[in-house]
Amino acid sequence: MLLEQERTELVSYCRRMQADDLTVGTSGNISIRRGDHVAITPSGAPYEDLTPASISVITVDGEQVDGDLEPSSEVPMHTAVYRRTDAVAVVHTHPLYASTLSVLLDELPPVHYMIALLGGPVRVAPYATYGSDELAENSVTAMEGRFGALLQNHGATTYGESLAKAYTRSVYLEWVCRMYHQARLVGEPHLLAEDEIARVAEKLDSYGQSVTSR
Repeated sequence: MLLEQERTELVSYCRRMQADDLTVGTSGNISIRRGDHVAITPSGAPYEDLTPASISVITVDGEQVDGDLEPSSEVPMHTAVYRRTDAVAVVHTHPLYASTLSVLLDELPPVHYMIALLGGPVRVAPYATYGSDELAENSVTAMEGRFGALLQNHGATTYGESLAKAYTRSVYLEWVCRMYHQARLVGEPHLLAEDEIARVAEKLDSYGQSVTSR
């Protein structure tokens, strides 16, 4: 099976996406790139029914080369991200708070330092019909210098150098969106300065446990 490991990993993360309330029904899609091929979730398939064989494999130009089901309708957006960035994985979600703020804001402001995981304040890409080349272009433009974007009246997209990092960015993006929403219910939130976000980004590069060989 072509890209078997990546397809198996996608099935696992789709189940997590449901558990973490990052999607509703069959909405949302995830992909991983290896070389010139991309494993991507199928269009409209219930996540609980997915198997590695259900996952589609396409080229970076969007041509399907393996898989039993039709690939996600958002193939143009995923392949645009791969062509314009060094992404290894892309996560597109429809979570409640990110989707809500996408209809209200032009940019998610720095209300918490963890927005540094996304590269700074998160822009909102102008609305375009799902699955369209226009949406793909709007999305990658909004992600210039960032690791994610909100999509107006739609949802959110993040990417990373691994599926784990792309997914973590989606989780934190939704959390910061929820925090901003909750803060605005009671007042005007204080925002962090640009230099502080840059300082945190540097610290996050070395955050966590280092592993040494023995």
